[in-house]
Amino acid sequence: MTTDTVHVALHDGLADWEVGHLLAELRTGRFTGRPFDIVTVGLSDRPVTTMGGVRIVPDAVVDDLDPSVSALLVLPGGEIWDAGGGDEFVEAARRFLDAGVPVAAICGATAGLARGGLLDTRPHTSAAAEYLAATGYAGGGHYREERAVIGGDVVTAGPQSPVQFSRAVLERLGLASPEVRQAYEAVFHGGDGSAFGVLMGAHA
Repeated sequence: MTTDTVHVALHDGLADWEVGHLLAELRTGRFTGRPFDIVTVGLSDRPVTTMGGVRIVPDAVVDDLDPSVSALLVLPGGEIWDAGGGDEFVEAARRFLDAGVPVAAICGATAGLARGGLLDTRPHTSAAAEYLAATGYAGGGHYREERAVIGGDVVTAGPQSPVQFSRAVLERLGLASPEVRQAYEAVFHGGDGSAFGVLMGAHA
């Protein structure tokens, strides 16, 4: 079933900037031609405050999350992961992957997936190999020194690579042409204004 809904995990201390590029592109579809509804998912229905001080009320609760009505689960980084939390989101990711629905994790969320055994057999990346090794996971042999990695249904990136994370997720979802995705990274990571015309002409 094709769905136009993307679910995003919310937790106190969420690293806003890590998913900002991705959510903007998914919601607007400005360069892909396919907008998505963004549904936020919390551990409860209580508001959370992001690392940047933005207060958000979740649309849904993680225990009620159904992969069959989602195109993607996005797991931002933040304080929760390095404190050993986020297990509920990891279990949601497991349900998504079992259902064949992609999961995109950045920064600390990759450590959560590692602790849950979800990176043991998939190519992946993170902030650093040593960061994930500290979780005691068994997937070190699949670590890649890259800005973002598509490992089947799992997309991973480190905190320094929000644009590459966005580009990789767009690729995994089959959104935009390779030329448009390359131009997207050139503009928003490389500051290459000459590539902007490619983005503007994506749906001309």
